[in-house]
Amino acid sequence: MTLKAAATAVFQNAYAPYSKFKVGAAIRAASGTIYAGCNVENVSYPEGTCAEAGAIAAMVAAGETELTEVYVIAESPMPISPCGGCRQKLVEFGKGHVPVIMGTIAGEEQVMTLADLLPGAFNTDHMKKS
Repeated sequence: MTLKAAATAVFQNAYAPYSKFKVGAAIRAASGTIYAGCNVENVSYPEGTCAEAGAIAAMVAAGETELTEVYVIAESPMPISPCGGCRQKLVEFGKGHVPVIMGTIAGEEQVMTLADLLPGAFNTDHMKKS
């Protein structure tokens, strides 16, 4: 299964009764295994979970901690980009060169790297004592 197919399949399972905005995400781990997640809303906003966070949680639950590719899809007029919090979550597990493919259900796609999406990302280098 491709990343796009995994993201599209899980998109259908998104729980978005409030916003009506479903999102699917799939990530490829360093092992080559694909993990998927969808957004899960909650009546108590903002207590929901983003699709990217769900995919990352599935990867970590399986014992992996490095991602090498990301695909995010939604039924939107333009390719869907990860929110700011998810950009930071993705950077936690992926290097700057990791491609992030952002797509629409209609088939439009845009590709950026994690470094493009989150320049100047906060990382462990910031926590080192001088």
